[in-house]
Amino acid sequence: MGRPGFHCITFGCQMNVNDSQWVERALMRRGFEEKPLEEADVVFLNTCSVREKPEQKVYSALGRVQRANPRAVVGVAGCVAQQLGEELMRRHPQVRLVAGSDGVASVPDAFMRLLHEPKLKLSFLDFTDMFPDRDPCLVDASGRPEQEGVTPVAYVNIMQGCDNFCAYCIVPYTRGPRKSRSTQAVLDECRAWVARGAGDITLLGQNVNVFGNDPSGDGTSFPELLRQVAAIPGLRRIRFVSAHPRDFSQETIDMFAELPQLCPRLHLPLQSGSDSMLQKMGRGYTMERYLAVVEALRKARPDMALSTDLIVGFPSETEEEFEDTLKAIDSCGFMSSFSFCYSDRPGTRASAMPFKIPHEVQLERLERLQSLQNDRAEAWLRSRVGLVTDVLLEAPSQRQEEGGNEWQGRDPWGDMVNVRMPEGEGRPGQFVDVTIEKALKHSLKAVPVQQKGGQNS
Repeated sequence: MGRPGFHCITFGCQMNVNDSQWVERALMRRGFEEKPLEEADVVFLNTCSVREKPEQKVYSALGRVQRANPRAVVGVAGCVAQQLGEELMRRHPQVRLVAGSDGVASVPDAFMRLLHEPKLKLSFLDFTDMFPDRDPCLVDASGRPEQEGVTPVAYVNIMQGCDNFCAYCIVPYTRGPRKSRSTQAVLDECRAWVARGAGDITLLGQNVNVFGNDPSGDGTSFPELLRQVAAIPGLRRIRFVSAHPRDFSQETIDMFAELPQLCPRLHLPLQSGSDSMLQKMGRGYTMERYLAVVEALRKARPDMALSTDLIVGFPSETEEEFEDTLKAIDSCGFMSSFSFCYSDRPGTRASAMPFKIPHEVQLERLERLQSLQNDRAEAWLRSRVGLVTDVLLEAPSQRQEEGGNEWQGRDPWGDMVNVRMPEGEGRPGQFVDVTIEKALKHSLKAVPVQQKGGQNS
C-alpha cells in the first residue's frame, strides 16, 4: 500500500508558511509522505484573508483540488477558514476539516481520524486564551535532529493574534486576541533549529514589540527575549517581523546596538505618509513619531536598512495625502516596500467609510508609488557594489551559468546574493565572506573575498 500522502497549498504571510511547514513535519512524523496533488490522500489548504478577494481565491483552489483529486480528504485552515467556518464544508463537500488560526495544532491528528472515519467532519474554530503551542517536530526522543539535511534559515512563532484593530485590517477578527508564547518554548524551538543547522532565525508575530505584555505572557519582555535568543550558541543572525511603530520602545531600539546577532534590516509598516490618513486608519502614531523611531534606529545602527507596507487609495485619500506617502519613501529611505490598493475587508471600520477611491485612481497612484520605490530599491542595490559582507548559503542558484558553481543566500540586510563559488565548494548553512561585484534588478552577484586576494573566514 505504501505510506499515505499529503499535499499542502499555502497563501499569505510567513506565519502561514511557517504553520504549513509545521503541519508537513507533523504529518511526516505520523508516517505520511509528500506527494503531488493528484496522488495525495489528504490536501491541506492554508489561507489568508488580508488581501483582496481571498474567498474567491480559496474557492478557486478548492475547485482545482476537486478536479485533480476528487478522492482526497481536504482540510482548510487559516484566516479564511476562521472567517467562513463550516460554510466551506457546505459549499464544498470534499472539505471535511476546517481549522481556524488557533486550530492549526489539531490538523495532523484530525487528518489521521478523517482517513479512518469516512463520514466524519471536524471543525476547530474557537480562539484559545493561551498560545496554541505544539511540538515543533524537529528532534527525536534522543534529542537528535528529526530529519536529515541542514536548514540554514528558520522561522519561529513567538506570539499570535492582534489587539490593534486598525480600520482596514481583518487580522484581529481572524487570528483573535494577542497571546504570547512561553519564553522556554521559544528558546527550545530556536535551539532545535540551530541543531538542524540554522544560522539565521526570524521571530514571528503580528506585533512582536508587545511580546509578553498580555495575560498569557510569562514576564519576559521582547528585548529580554532577544537577549536570550542571541545567547544561543551557534546562532549568528536574528531577525523579527512584524513590528508596530507605535509600540517600538527605546529598549528594543537599543538591541540593535547591543546585540551583534540582530541583523540591520527591519520591516516597519508605515501604511501612509499622511497624518490624516494615519488617524483614519487607526494606526496610533504620526509621521513625526514614525520618523523619530527611524532616526533612533539609525543612531543605534547606522547601516540599518528599512522596508515597509504602504496602502494606496484608502477611503477619502486626496492627491495631496497620497503625495505625502511618496515623500515618506524618500524621507525614510526605504530600500523596499510592499504596496497595495486598499480593498474592503468584511467587518472592518474602513469598509463602512464613505468616499471610496475609484479603482482606476488607486491603480494610477499605485503605479507611481511602485515606480518611485523601484528606483530607490535599485539605487540601494547599486550602493552595495564593492562592499564586503557575509552571506549564508542556502542552496545552489536556480540559474547556473555554464560550467559555474553558483550558490544563493542572503546577507545580514536581507538581500539575495548569488555567490560564484570555486568548483566543488559550497554547502547549505555555510557562511561565506564575499565582495559584491554586481547589482541586478532584484539581487546581487558576489565572489568569496579569497578570490580577491583576501581570506575567507
